[in-house]
Amino acid sequence: MELVKSSEIEQRFADLHPALEGRAAVVEANRCLNCFDAPCMGACPTHIDVPGFIRRIAEGNVVGAAKTILGANVLGASCARACPVDVLCQAACVLHAKQERPLEIGRLQRFAVESFYDAGGRLTLGQREERTEQITCIGAGPASLSCAAELRQLGFQVKIVERRALLGGLNTYAIAEYKLRVADSLREVEMVRSLGVEFETREVDAAGLAEIERTSDAVFLGVGLGAMHRLQVSGVADIGTEKIVDALRFIACYKTGAALNVGGRVVVIGAGNTAIDAACAARRMGAASVTILYRHGREQASAFDFEIEHAMREGVEFVWHALPVSIAQTAGDLSLNCVAVLSDDTGQLVPVTGSEFVLQCDAVIPAIGQSPQVDLLSWVPGLEVDGRRVVIDRTSGQTANPKYFAGGDCVNGGREVVDAVADGKRAALGIAKWLDGSRGGATKANAGILRFAQDDNGIAEVAVG
Repeated sequence: MELVKSSEIEQRFADLHPALEGRAAVVEANRCLNCFDAPCMGACPTHIDVPGFIRRIAEGNVVGAAKTILGANVLGASCARACPVDVLCQAACVLHAKQERPLEIGRLQRFAVESFYDAGGRLTLGQREERTEQITCIGAGPASLSCAAELRQLGFQVKIVERRALLGGLNTYAIAEYKLRVADSLREVEMVRSLGVEFETREVDAAGLAEIERTSDAVFLGVGLGAMHRLQVSGVADIGTEKIVDALRFIACYKTGAALNVGGRVVVIGAGNTAIDAACAARRMGAASVTILYRHGREQASAFDFEIEHAMREGVEFVWHALPVSIAQTAGDLSLNCVAVLSDDTGQLVPVTGSEFVLQCDAVIPAIGQSPQVDLLSWVPGLEVDGRRVVIDRTSGQTANPKYFAGGDCVNGGREVVDAVADGKRAALGIAKWLDGSRGGATKANAGILRFAQDDNGIAEVAVG
C-alpha cells in the first residue's frame, strides 16, 4: 500500500453520512411529529430540544435551529457527525412505533449548525458580570471545551492547558475522518476561544499541577485516558513500532498527515468502536485485507452493532472467539499465531485443543483499551480513583478533593463525545455553585444559555436569554 498523501484523505474518507441539502432538510424536518415530552430529547445526554430545533428548520429559521442546539451543546456540530444517534436520539424516535423510518436527527442537527457556521455565525457571551475567579481546565477535549464555554457564560476567567500540538482532544486525533474531520473539530475549538477562553500548550508535570492549583480557584480535569494497552504476546518485543501500531496512534497519524504505511494485510485486535474505526480506515487507505480478531463473540463486542455492520460493508472480516498467542517476523511478513478460545463456567477463556491457526499480515493494530492517566492523577492530593475512573459526585462533577472537578473519559471510562460535553456542563455549574457557596456569591440564572451573532454575511445579531 502506498502512503496516502494528505490531499487524498478527503477523497478516501468521504462522509459516512453526507450532509443534507437545504430542501432535503426541510422535507425531512416536516416528518417530525413534534412530540410533547419528546423521548428523543430525553435520550440526548445534553438534552437538546430536538423537536424545537427541527421545527425551526421546517419553518426556514436555520439560525434559530442552530441557536437551540448550541444553547444546550456547544459542540453540537461534532456531536451531529460523531454521535451514535442510532442508539440515542434516533433510537428513541416515536416513528419506530409506527413502523416508519426514524427521523434523521443527526443529519438535521449537522445541517443547522454547519449552515450557521458557514454563514459566519459565531458564539457570543450573554449579559453577565465578569468575575475574577480563575478556573483552569486540564486537557482540551470535549469535556474541557464544554466546561470552559459554560464557565465563560457565567463570567468566570478560564484557561485550558493542553499537552498536544492540536486542540480538541479525541475529536481531533481519534475519531475516524469519515465521521469527523480535523478542520471541523478545530473550528469548534476556535468558537470556544472566541468566548474569551485562553489556551496554553504545555505538558503538565507534578510541579506544573501544583502551580495550576496555586493560581486557580478551581481545577477541571478533562484529561481523558492514557496510552493504549500494549499487546502482551510472545515475540512482540522483536517487532518494530511501525509493524505493531496501536489504534489511536494509527488514526491520529493519518488524520494529521503523518506518514504511516501499514501495508496491504492488516489485523486489528479488539472489537470496540475504536477498533472498528481503525479497521475501516485501513481499508480506505488501501489495505487489501483487514481482519478483526476478538476473544469473545459478536454479542460481547463493545462496538455498536451498526458499527460492526458498517465495517462488514467496508470489507472488514471478523474472527470471533480467538486470541493471539505469539508473533514472529520473517522476510518482512508477520505471522500472528492464534488459537480459538471458549469461556468456561467461571468465565475464563480456555484454548480449544488443536485449534491453532496463523494470520499472515503486514501490520497488527491493537485496540484493546486504554490505561488511566496514572501519574497526573496521583499528583492530585486526596483524589479518589476507582480502576480507570476518577470518582466524582455525579450531580456536580466534584471529586474527593473539593477544589478539583472532573469529566469525560477519565470519569466515564471512555464513552461518547456527547457524554463528555454533558460532563463538562455539569462540572461548570458545580464549580460555580461551589465557589458561590464558599465565597458568598450568587450565580446568574442564565447558565448554559449562549448568545449568537452573524457577521456581514447577511443575518443580523440574534440575542437570546
